[in-house]
Amino acid sequence: MNIHEYQAKQVLAKYGVATLKGGVAYTPDEAVQVAKDLGGPVWVVKSQIHAGGRGKGTFKDDASGKGGVRVVKSVEDVAAAADAMLGKVLVTHQTGPAGKEVKRVYIEQGCDIKRELYLGILIDRATSRVTIMASTEGGMEIEEVAAKHP
Repeated sequence: MNIHEYQAKQVLAKYGVATLKGGVAYTPDEAVQVAKDLGGPVWVVKSQIHAGGRGKGTFKDDASGKGGVRVVKSVEDVAAAADAMLGKVLVTHQTGPAGKEVKRVYIEQGCDIKRELYLGILIDRATSRVTIMASTEGGMEIEEVAAKHP
């Protein structure tokens, strides 16, 4: 089963796990409305594709080199970030060079990060086993963290 970040956060929140408030948008105008509904002054606009490394990824045909996760400080910047992502192809280390088209973005409240945790549950279809990965180092560079601190 592949679910997007916003869907996973909905499931977690349903069971009482604290998550930041956010909303999904399919257009820049919807992204602005989500940001206004959340209140500011900082939001994170996140591409929603089934691949990791979105923040470090790059968009095809975009010379700016900005990734698929952007911290912004105005609703105008929310609109601009959503416009720069939606309908574009995001290439990450997990998508390969073909990348994946961004069809939706997740607009989330900004916050001061005091502690990051990572939890991943993967199904290895070849062995019919489940692997659970947890880290107190957060999700950025999780492969590197696993290699250096298994």
